[in-house]
Amino acid sequence: MAAALRSLHRSPLVLLPAAAGPGRPGRIGSLGAAMQQPAALPARPGGPEGGAQAGGGGWLGALRFDNLALRSLPVDASEDGGPRAVPGACFSRVRPSPLQNPRLVAMSLPALALLGLEAPAADREAAEAEAALYFSGNQLLAGSEPAAHCYCGHQFGSFAGQLGDGAAMYLGEVLGPRGERWEIQLKGAGLTPFSRQADGRKVLRSSIREFLCSEAMFHLGIPTTRAGTCVTSDSKVVRDIFYDGNPKSERCTVVLRIASTFIRFGSFEIFKPTDEYTGRKGPSVNRNDIRIQMLDYVISTFYPEIQEAYSDNSIQRNAAFFKEITKRTARLVAEWQCVGFCHGVLNTDNMSIVGLTIDYGPFGFMDRYDPEHICNGSDNTGRYAYNKQPEICKWNLGKLAEALVPELPLEISELILEEEYDAEFEKHYLQKMRKKLGLIQLELEEDSKMVSELLETMHLTDNCQ
Repeated sequence: MAAALRSLHRSPLVLLPAAAGPGRPGRIGSLGAAMQQPAALPARPGGPEGGAQAGGGGWLGALRFDNLALRSLPVDASEDGGPRAVPGACFSRVRPSPLQNPRLVAMSLPALALLGLEAPAADREAAEAEAALYFSGNQLLAGSEPAAHCYCGHQFGSFAGQLGDGAAMYLGEVLGPRGERWEIQLKGAGLTPFSRQADGRKVLRSSIREFLCSEAMFHLGIPTTRAGTCVTSDSKVVRDIFYDGNPKSERCTVVLRIASTFIRFGSFEIFKPTDEYTGRKGPSVNRNDIRIQMLDYVISTFYPEIQEAYSDNSIQRNAAFFKEITKRTARLVAEWQCVGFCHGVLNTDNMSIVGLTIDYGPFGFMDRYDPEHICNGSDNTGRYAYNKQPEICKWNLGKLAEALVPELPLEISELILEEEYDAEFEKHYLQKMRKKLGLIQLELEEDSKMVSELLETMHLTDNCQ
């Protein structure tokens, strides 16, 4: 983790304004008065009272929304905001729940630049106040359409049924300065139909971790979602930090997340019939029409070269897509292994459909080389230990392959997985390790053995301390 943070520190990355606290009022810019107490808001039909209202923005007025996902994929007709099953839909419309006295903790100007936002030229305090107001969810930007995404997942190897965005909210898709499309999310903005028994909130300590690690991973050159802002508040929730029976109040905090898409492997598992082991099933069983819609949307939007090359043959197109996400995932995990990054919770619902590091929870970086390092305290069996990550991600790709049937026959996807994954992982891993060791001019067959022996020596000598 120290190396990752050094990478972050060397970048012109994070703006850290003074945070408000007890006896220390938040920054008051042109929007300061609106921030101090959330206004009373009208009740949302079918949902809890209160919710963000749409409005314009000064600095943020430059954001251009074009919400293709909501136009391309089915949206739940119900406006019931409470926890429930969501059949026949990929998204449910939601409203962020207001926070008391939201204020900016940090923002990443390089990440916000993806959206076409430049550093505030004049009134920085007003821009910070505006960011806190809109990126807390207290007010909605014109053109945004908050929604929560429905997905399922295999958690610790067992099918868990419907999961979905229990604390994250899609705000919309912003067109960047070069025409690229960026989905923006608020993580921690309140209840959704997928919150189950939780409250839809995140706290300051976990939000800071996600903010810092997202940007550190990017500056380490590892594919990742980005973090634009971190906004905390005076609203409180109770959390048992150490799971020791001593809960404490913590500040509700919201992170603005940025990625080309947050669709994941588990998004395609909503069609899964009843699982023989857990008895659970996806909410959209027998809706192959939606599976086809999702494949059309994902491939045409995020893999346009594949769509163009195989536009007249859906099986070949889907096979080419699966081959590409297999190779991207293999390269991603190789990158993790080369920096000692442990994700901690590699369930199928935490695997990006475009090959990004996604959903920073109980992650960790190894300070000393230990191949069996476990960063997640609840991983009692070591399923997601550092040295298990490559094989677990391959297993997850197998579950994605199952979820694509019948649009991609399993015999085709399984052959692709066996032929491509291990070879791509080993190739990329060795390339990265050669660079780390300065083996640039000459590549030898015994390089792989040398890397293995070096790591084994590091492990053995560390244990001697």
